[in-house]
Amino acid sequence: MQADVQHSIIHQFYTNDGQVGLRVAPATLAINDEVGQLLDELTEVYQAKPSKGYARFLRPEDDHERSVESNFPELLEKWRQGNEEFVNFSQESAKLLHQQLQHYGILEAGFLLVASYRERGQDFLVVAFLPSQEGVTIAPDLSVDKSSQLAISKVQLAATINLTEWQDEPESTTYISFIKGRAGRKVSDFFLDFLGCAEGLNAKKQSQQLIESVSRYAQEEQLENEQARQLRKSVYDICDNQWQQGEPVRIKDLSEQLRDAVPVERSFADFNQSQEERALVAEFPTDRSTLKKLVKFQGQGGGLSVGFDQDLLGERVEYDPHSDKLTIHGTPPNLRDQLRRYFGIDS
Repeated sequence: MQADVQHSIIHQFYTNDGQVGLRVAPATLAINDEVGQLLDELTEVYQAKPSKGYARFLRPEDDHERSVESNFPELLEKWRQGNEEFVNFSQESAKLLHQQLQHYGILEAGFLLVASYRERGQDFLVVAFLPSQEGVTIAPDLSVDKSSQLAISKVQLAATINLTEWQDEPESTTYISFIKGRAGRKVSDFFLDFLGCAEGLNAKKQSQQLIESVSRYAQEEQLENEQARQLRKSVYDICDNQWQQGEPVRIKDLSEQLRDAVPVERSFADFNQSQEERALVAEFPTDRSTLKKLVKFQGQGGGLSVGFDQDLLGERVEYDPHSDKLTIHGTPPNLRDQLRRYFGIDS
């Protein structure tokens, strides 16, 4: 993390006799190499998560049902205005999370990390629940000893709040990013309740809308197959670069970069403006896994799973739409070895 860490603190949640308890830290952590390493590792895991959601704090006028109200935004505002010390703010936040855990009957041991930092001229706050796991260490006398270790790679509850954007653009719906859960009652939903926020723009939906928009753009501009392929690849590369930097996609910037990669008389920005109800918003977060549809064909069903780069269609891969037959010339080495062994052929 190339950032200036300003405050960091860790509170502990433990389980005992079917209850979850809380032990708050009395002071912030010293800003040293160990804390820096912890935040670096957390940042690396967080950024590598393929699917993130984006949210904003709930407002009084929002019609949103919550079984347990959270005043986290108010606590955060008090600290930002200098009316509360960081330690007190973090302790009260930990108590809010404890209340949520008790309400939902969740028995989860771990540690709540709250840290503020400044990066690229902007202020951020990271709030993450770090799970723990039992491990072993070698003691100074070379004996083996049990220990409780952080399982940062298994983090599922974490959010980053762009404090500067929240202050300067309160109407924004994307100043909070969080790890998005899976189907059903998402784990992330519970964490959003604790933070007192609601999901804003849906990165998956925005990314799918972008894919559909790019397809219509190629059709309306009557691009040749190679031009359309280059267009899709360029869009993917540009968006993937933004995703890796944790930045949203901006239609104006995307359009300008596409003009250099795929010269077309009508710019993508002008095309988007003409789409009326189907137009993309000016700026939105993307979902990496969804955007791969721009450069890959993949699907599964009936016990079969197939995926390949679109560049291979017409070369190593042929498709006959009339017979619905897919022909692959040259199978992947690991698949070929399995097939040869299955048929008793020496590989």
